[in-house]
Amino acid sequence: MSDQLQINLLKSGEALPVMEEFYSVQGEGFNTGQAAYFIRIGGCDVGCKWCDVKESWNSSEFPPIATDHVVARTASQPAKAVVVTGGEPLLYNLDYLCQKLQEAEIRSFLETSGSQSLSGKWDWICLSPKIDVPPLNEVAKLADELKVIIHEPSDFQWAEENASIVSSRCLLYLQPEWSRHETMMPQIIGYIKANPKWRISLQSHKYMRIP
Repeated sequence: MSDQLQINLLKSGEALPVMEEFYSVQGEGFNTGQAAYFIRIGGCDVGCKWCDVKESWNSSEFPPIATDHVVARTASQPAKAVVVTGGEPLLYNLDYLCQKLQEAEIRSFLETSGSQSLSGKWDWICLSPKIDVPPLNEVAKLADELKVIIHEPSDFQWAEENASIVSSRCLLYLQPEWSRHETMMPQIIGYIKANPKWRISLQSHKYMRIP
């Protein structure tokens, strides 16, 4: 595939730099416990120091693959649901991916920091904002779920700032950063008890030791 063809296919969304694909169970947020096919797209413009998938950041390490092939593998799974994550998936045009998923009657769930303009039509948008690259209002307003990672006490204020820009229908979650979950858990529980608009999200897949 020539460089120009790769550029054209990435621009149209007919190819994507997929880092990995796997069938598993959603471990976080509102949809915890549901089976889904996961598509992790390479490339990230945020680069959180505590990210547990740093190997996804450099998109050049993941040659673009045909979106049609990804959709076909998704459709072959028992659960007709897909979670698109990263990295930051909105670095790419996801209109074509969503169109093909819809045609295949597969429910689509997006996990994004909201740093880039939204593309694609989604059944569910999980916004997980990062303080170094705040989310765009256009994405925040469409979020079905706000999931804020709590690494240190100051992150509670960051959570409230984002809660103020999402819609009233958006579900609000606080999730302890895994390397500090034992330290932050009591603080998160206390915060939710005092501010019951929030719910807790756990990385249950890590407790279960599954992808």
